[in-house]
Amino acid sequence: MVKGKIGLVPKLIVGILVGIFVGAFASESMIRIFVTFSSFISAYISFIIPLMVIAFVTAGIGELKSGAGKLLGLTLALAYGFTLISGTFSYIVSRIAFPFFINNESFAAIGEGSSASITPYFTIPLDPMVDVTSALVFAFIMGLGISTLRGQEKNNSVGNMMGDFFSGFQSIIQMVLEKTIIPLLPFYIAATFSLMSYTGEVWRILSVFWKVYLIIFAMHFLVLLFQFGVAGAITKKNPITFLKNQIPAWLTAVGTQSSATTIPVNVDVAEKNGVSKSIREFVVPLCSTIHLSGSMISLTAFSMALLMMNGMDFSFTKILPFILILGISMVAAPGAPGGAVMSALPFLPIIGIVSNGPIASLMIALYLTQDSFGTACNVSGDNAVALIIDKIKVRFGIQDEETELEANENAPEPIFVRNQ
Repeated sequence: MVKGKIGLVPKLIVGILVGIFVGAFASESMIRIFVTFSSFISAYISFIIPLMVIAFVTAGIGELKSGAGKLLGLTLALAYGFTLISGTFSYIVSRIAFPFFINNESFAAIGEGSSASITPYFTIPLDPMVDVTSALVFAFIMGLGISTLRGQEKNNSVGNMMGDFFSGFQSIIQMVLEKTIIPLLPFYIAATFSLMSYTGEVWRILSVFWKVYLIIFAMHFLVLLFQFGVAGAITKKNPITFLKNQIPAWLTAVGTQSSATTIPVNVDVAEKNGVSKSIREFVVPLCSTIHLSGSMISLTAFSMALLMMNGMDFSFTKILPFILILGISMVAAPGAPGGAVMSALPFLPIIGIVSNGPIASLMIALYLTQDSFGTACNVSGDNAVALIIDKIKVRFGIQDEETELEANENAPEPIFVRNQ
């Protein structure tokens, strides 16, 4: 008999409950043990973040074959546009709705008061090898260079060699995430909530965020209506039919929390929607890494709520750079549970949130508990992009696969090969 494996979300929920219980009854000396553990995990995460940026951004951009030409550029532009629209929409809704239940009494709810006086017993100096900005610039230079070399006949072997190196580096970092950071998250979250429970902050936070969750879920649905509405208008087909066809992939994403795992199901949905073979096998897998509207909605909303609760600046001029760079950095998000929030951590300082502080750890907990639904929104939107690309491809000189193979032996191949 095979025993069922406990998922990450149940572990996180248990961690939150244990943290609340321990914090309610523990002494200050015991809480300091939790704070010591939390500080070590924070330092470890900060050390891994720049390496993760280099690994995933470089490999992600390097895998974008320059030979795909117009099809690649069109897909990138549309996916990024949808992601930015989702982030801006989330900001507007959050700006309007959140002040109704996040008031002045909620301000300074995290990391203030008596919690500031509770320090770890000791700390381990573990500084990142490079800062995040340097890592991001380096990753873009290397990724674009690898993609370009792969498209040049005389330098193809060099590009493939460098691509293989960074793909291997990506596999190592993903293994580090899956084997160390992700398993440690429930304990890290338990430590965070034990401190908030000890200082009496936890109930104020929870009383706010159940409402934030409801608004986020509503935004996911509205964005999908918008995306498939655009697809329906362009294809002149009923968007409700597309939404009904999407249900199997949506449920798969909810169950697995992984956009990568959902790719085969999502490709089948695209076929049912009538998307041509060449487009669905190119666009759907590609969008699983570059189009994350659901994740953008969640991260923007949680950021807004946390900024409001701590009395920090949440003006549009403050949030816009965060949304813009977050849309780009999503290329670095591994197709595994928690990938998007881990990729977002390096850029939280843009809006004034320390990447390894208590607010960031709370962001991780809040995001991961709804990650299934954010992922489901992501992959559903991928098929809206595929429908639009398939309809307008002729206007950009992109032919169907069969015609293109006959006319040009160098026709673009899918970036990812669908699992058989």
